[in-house]
Amino acid sequence: MTQYRDFGRTGVKVSPLCLGTMMFGARGNTDHDDSVRIIHHALDSGINFVDTADVYSAGESETIVGKALAGGRRDNVVLATKFHGSLGTDPNEQGNSRRWIIREVENSLRRLGTDWIDLYQVHRPEPGTDFDETLGALSDLVHQGKIRYIGTSTFEPSAIVEGQWTAERRGRERVVAEQPPYSILARGIEREVLPTARRYGLAVLSWSPLAGGWLSGRYREGAAQPDSGRAARQAERFDIASPENAAKLAAAEALAQLADEAGLTLVQLALAFVLEHPAVTSAIIGPRTLDQLTSQLGADRVRLSQDVLDRIDKIVPPGTNLSSRDAGYHPADLTDPALRRRSHPGA
Repeated sequence: MTQYRDFGRTGVKVSPLCLGTMMFGARGNTDHDDSVRIIHHALDSGINFVDTADVYSAGESETIVGKALAGGRRDNVVLATKFHGSLGTDPNEQGNSRRWIIREVENSLRRLGTDWIDLYQVHRPEPGTDFDETLGALSDLVHQGKIRYIGTSTFEPSAIVEGQWTAERRGRERVVAEQPPYSILARGIEREVLPTARRYGLAVLSWSPLAGGWLSGRYREGAAQPDSGRAARQAERFDIASPENAAKLAAAEALAQLADEAGLTLVQLALAFVLEHPAVTSAIIGPRTLDQLTSQLGADRVRLSQDVLDRIDKIVPPGTNLSSRDAGYHPADLTDPALRRRSHPGA
């Protein structure tokens, strides 16, 4: 039986496993009927939390979720979606501006076939946009009843704190949830993000608990690299010849052996680890097939022994990302040299 968890301090209860729907649509499972069956199976198994985004297959994922929740299922689902990414050639069809938020929420509501979104999330930071601009627009949507709660995704600790202070000082609705990347191979958020979330009473729904498939059991030393659409799109994250990915492969092999000794699958070990952290509310699973879903169901009921957790810490030390690419977001101050170098006359 599913043991539902507190969604921060909102009073809402959610399942420890959240169904992520990024793989439904053109970038994954293109069969709408099959995708709907997978969603229904997840709901019938006790999952009451569904996460999507407007950019997943350019809105197709939201459309599929809307089909799955039609016919009376919507009321019993905590529904989350996100905005920020580009959805057209117009430079204003993206970002965190009031102009885009007010327009795009209507598009998401239409695709989802609902009158309200439970959790509307800022998919990524946008340093050039005043966060008060973003929070003001989202607060208006809360007051209009179009969204219930505000969340962020992959925000730096300082940005999380800024959001809380902005809400308090400007009289805005506050952010109640953060969605960061978190897995055994990507533990960087243990340093500051998770402690900050606990300090402010935020719910945490972690994405990529299987490290983009590295902890699915398919990546093993000596085995051929598996075919993957995600690997084809993001070759640098999956090229096992790179030093960072070689370290991930070695860790995945050690973790697979540990899981076997503990009588678990690697998938169960990986999901149970994420859910073991007291700051984590839910882990987002992103199945493309029914078999993938069933392999992950029930992982929320697995409890890892202290010995197993200690051995995981030795394989991947706390607070460590084995690959910098798994952080999910890199501030512009690190990626744009012009922001960290003084300009010189005549240069």
